[in-house]
Amino acid sequence: MPESRHILAIDQGTTSSRAIVFDDEARPVASAQVELTQHFPQPGWVEHDALEIYEGVLGVARDAVEKSGVGAEGIAAIGITNQRETVVVWDRATGVPVSNAIVWQCRRTSDGCAELIRTGRSADIRDRTGLVVDPYFSATKLRWLLDHVPNGQRRAEDGDLCFGTVDSWLMYRLSGAQNHVTDATNASRTMLLNIHELEWDPEMMELFNVPEAILPEVLPSAGDFAVTDAAELGAEIPITGVAGDQHAALFGQACFKSGMTKCTYGTGAFVLTNAGSRAPSPETGILATLGWVVGSKRAYASEGGVFVTGAAVQWLRDGLGIIESASETDDLATMLGDNDGVYMVPAFVGLGAPRWDPDARGTITGLTRGSSREHLARAALEATAYQVRDVILAMSGPRRPSSTPLRADGGQTASRFLMQFQADILDRPVEVPEITETTALGAAFLAGRGIGLWRSDAEIARLWRAGGRYEPAMAEGQRGRLITGWYDAVERAASVTG
Repeated sequence: MPESRHILAIDQGTTSSRAIVFDDEARPVASAQVELTQHFPQPGWVEHDALEIYEGVLGVARDAVEKSGVGAEGIAAIGITNQRETVVVWDRATGVPVSNAIVWQCRRTSDGCAELIRTGRSADIRDRTGLVVDPYFSATKLRWLLDHVPNGQRRAEDGDLCFGTVDSWLMYRLSGAQNHVTDATNASRTMLLNIHELEWDPEMMELFNVPEAILPEVLPSAGDFAVTDAAELGAEIPITGVAGDQHAALFGQACFKSGMTKCTYGTGAFVLTNAGSRAPSPETGILATLGWVVGSKRAYASEGGVFVTGAAVQWLRDGLGIIESASETDDLATMLGDNDGVYMVPAFVGLGAPRWDPDARGTITGLTRGSSREHLARAALEATAYQVRDVILAMSGPRRPSSTPLRADGGQTASRFLMQFQADILDRPVEVPEITETTALGAAFLAGRGIGLWRSDAEIARLWRAGGRYEPAMAEGQRGRLITGWYDAVERAASVTG
């Protein structure tokens, strides 16, 4: 066991980067955060500046370590968690990106995905990767970049370029260009990894014409990834835990038993259920993915991602200007006793799980002269809960959904209205942990497992602490009426195509 017992968790997200120093009781000691610029060069396109990502991460990591008072030498290990599917390609020799990163939300490869579906490739892709054909995932984004970067394909084949999800990019730079690696969870989101073999799949590489020379080495989620260059953080610190953000949240929520479910509420909402040691058989609209790999033990998960949840509240603020801060929506929503038939379907970038309709467009239905900003605020929050319910029902398939508590985390858990409505519409308790930033906590737990600070799932489970619990309190008749109205609104959104 290391002499130092502090872990630095780096959480690189879609809209911000943060760093948190945790002690060996999983308590946050210090943190820092910086916003990340969003770039929208064309309608439906979303990009990030990969250099801004790295500089932001470096800055918050240094700040958090300084605030902690333990110094760089007092950090035993680093855990990294990150926005998934986002594609970075950089020059191997210089470490300079060849373009902006293509973000997971970007829909520029919709036509290519439609062609894959039309030519009957969906079933094979799903069998090998666990994923549905959608622009969300990395492979079509990488293919687009190699087609549009000057001499991209040739440079990739010659080994002059590196591809990675954001974790790979960060570790390459933090290690002083010594390590081109990723973990199995991030690799499982590329549409290039065989989730049964945990290796890059030759058939998928051939389908997307991706040369092996550009791909990072795939490693377990806890273990030796890289060591930071002392020039970056002030000391040589091992990076020993890595996972995509939703996988890290599942680990951070201590969902170690098969059937345990968490939902992370952020820009979007992501539901993951621990599926045990074998890849789950596909349910309609639900993905099979890796939960994590620790040592020789792997945990799979069923996943459903909702693209727009918290982003709908941001739209009320930035797009419509009817609120000044996200926290206002709770007060506005509770001013009403009912939604009065007003529904928002925030299909701003299509619909994700379980419908996977990239052409659907956002709608607000049921408006009358009596509708107000209170109705819009309530509709935005309720839309999150309806979409999460749809995913959980799809995951259960023909089985009755579990009545065990849903573990919730992420920024939107601050909304008491949303958490209560989620419990009501699910007819299932919702638990919020004491530490809601469980994505970063999961990265810290994995890093701690990587150095032996915590030696078992049971040790980590004992550190999980509930901060709040919401019990369902809605009458069955009211629940049924609201759900029927939601289904009608979704059908309307599906018919309004872009």
